[in-house]
Amino acid sequence: MTTALETTIPVERDVRTYKAAVVHDFSEPLVVEDVPRRELEHGQILVKVEASGLCHTDIHAAHGDWPIKPSTPFIPGHEGVGIVAELGPGVTEVALGDRVAMPWLGYACGTCDYCVSGWETLCLEQKNMGYSIDGGFGEYARAYARYVVAVPEGVDPFDAAPLTCAGVTTYKAVKVAGTRSSDLVAVFGVGGLGHMAIQYAQIAGGRVIAVDLIDEKLELARELGAEFTVNAAKEDPIAAIKKLGGADQAIALAVSPRSFEQAYGSLRRGGTLVFVALPADNAVTIPIFETVLNGITIVGSIVGTRADLREVFELHAAGMTVVTREVRPLDEVNEAIADVEAGRIAARIVFRP
Repeated sequence: MTTALETTIPVERDVRTYKAAVVHDFSEPLVVEDVPRRELEHGQILVKVEASGLCHTDIHAAHGDWPIKPSTPFIPGHEGVGIVAELGPGVTEVALGDRVAMPWLGYACGTCDYCVSGWETLCLEQKNMGYSIDGGFGEYARAYARYVVAVPEGVDPFDAAPLTCAGVTTYKAVKVAGTRSSDLVAVFGVGGLGHMAIQYAQIAGGRVIAVDLIDEKLELARELGAEFTVNAAKEDPIAAIKKLGGADQAIALAVSPRSFEQAYGSLRRGGTLVFVALPADNAVTIPIFETVLNGITIVGSIVGTRADLREVFELHAAGMTVVTREVRPLDEVNEAIADVEAGRIAARIVFRP
């Protein structure tokens, strides 16, 4: 684990404009430009961004891939980490100079059945960083103080950024899967999310099968402790996993409906399939007969709560996880997106504003 940077980045007290990567049109590249600083509303803070990870969700947002699209212009980024530079009215949860993470769940109502029962990620009033709230692809970002999460001392912000989504999303998925000691866990898709899922499945006691189309990513999976690897471009992952007895759980992280179907087919009787990735092609074929007779469970898992993210940071601070990432300047945002889409990145790109 890399030693954390000191909290010494300069903070301009009278920010009027700042650089950010902006989506103006879903069919056009992002534009890095000066944007006006907006006044803080009640409960909001201004964060000077140190690091911001590039998630596939940011790419979907920038392309307008999903049924509910962001309103343009907007600033993507829901893996932002930085220093609290200003407090808005009514803020008591954080202090100036704190290092915080700004996750996907940027705001929730706090009072509905979901919020009060530990499922704030299902709140119908939620706002999401980098989607319905301008995100972390800039020098500064506004966030709601109640929904940022403190980054522990000793955690590098360039590690903390991917943990803020890739980490907490797969940590929650392993929780939802119910992985226990000796379970065989198939991770479909070894990338920013998948390389973390491999580690969390092992922390839970599982034995991991990593599935991908690229040999270099499977090599990374082995380095991280995957017991078995399958290149789905060279062999049938269903047959390969069935030879091992079938997966107790399969975690679908690749943005391909076909990979979801392969994950389903890899399960043993009584197995659980966890939907995590959100492909632009929003449909998958699942047989009803086999699902019923084999007692298959299918469950969706959406990011994680603030409590989940605190646990993710604690595990990393204890040296139990490793983040594989590449740091690039924000000016290279469009090249980075192209590299992710082409599968040229081992795990995560993190931008330095």
